[in-house]
Amino acid sequence: MDNKAKIEQFSRSIAEIKQEIKKDLVGQDDIVNNVIIAIIAGGNVLLEGVPGVGKTRLVRALGKVLKLPFSRIQFTPDLMPSDVTGTNVIEKDEKGKLHSVFRKGPIFANLVLADEINRATPKTQSAMLEVMQEHKVTVTGETHKLEEPFFVLATQNPIEQDGTYPLPEAQMDRFMFKLLVGFPSVRELAEIVNMTQVTLEETANSVVDGKTILEMRELAKTVLVLPDVLYYAMRLVARTHPELDECGETAKRYIKYGCSPRACQAFITAAKVRALIEGRYNVSYDDIDALAYPILRHRMKINYTAVNERLTVDDVITKLLIENQKDKGSGKLDDLQPNGDNQDSKSGDN
Repeated sequence: MDNKAKIEQFSRSIAEIKQEIKKDLVGQDDIVNNVIIAIIAGGNVLLEGVPGVGKTRLVRALGKVLKLPFSRIQFTPDLMPSDVTGTNVIEKDEKGKLHSVFRKGPIFANLVLADEINRATPKTQSAMLEVMQEHKVTVTGETHKLEEPFFVLATQNPIEQDGTYPLPEAQMDRFMFKLLVGFPSVRELAEIVNMTQVTLEETANSVVDGKTILEMRELAKTVLVLPDVLYYAMRLVARTHPELDECGETAKRYIKYGCSPRACQAFITAAKVRALIEGRYNVSYDDIDALAYPILRHRMKINYTAVNERLTVDDVITKLLIENQKDKGSGKLDDLQPNGDNQDSKSGDN
């Protein structure tokens, strides 16, 4: 099968996924599109919104549509790390001898819903770091690998609400996207009510399985990224660091600290998937701009000046994009291609 046929098949699969999700979810088209991008790219997603806007329903629908083993972890203040990862227990064998057996926790699934993740204590949050980054669990010195594909789709309430704990920066950085789930419009509210009057059960059908997702991921890795576009994305991340010479006035005035190199990896990996969804075999500037908000908003910290001027993180990202767009196409290609070698083939790997 040539690349054109593969791209067409990719687009058809994405369209079928979206069509089935719409059977169980009203609106939130941008949220659904970005979640699909992250899943194919192999990234974790943090969904933030007030209770009742469909965060959990979206994740349950995805588990059904993607035909993946699904588990749900309800995070609460009394949840312990072993409740997430599993623990060793002592059992007797047929001969009556005692031996240690590892009992897997709910994290051992392909699609994990971490519901209200910011209601758990920092001790329990720390148990998620290795899982989210390396897709493995270490208990009493023994490492257990998780089956691929593996995704964590977490939901959290706004941190201003009672009973929540801000997630540590190290854990936030392990989410590829942070998506803000807004309140439905009046029309969408009416559609939600009409839908739930018929049935509260999900009606979506399975479309793809884990093997297909892994194949789609491998195809996305082959998408081309021109040096100019790569430099454009890397420069945008550098502009979030007020201590760097590459930053502009926005960072110096409004940003306390900038994004980690994981943001660079997220940009290229996710942009390749977005390009395929749009029917292209190359990453464009528009892909980078469209992904800037979900990739940057949870990795950078604005300062008191921004707060005093009533600017949100997204407002500051808008200013960064305007600065970056002025220098579009002015990349120093030699900096991205040492010794004249094309480094693009490595840009999609984490």
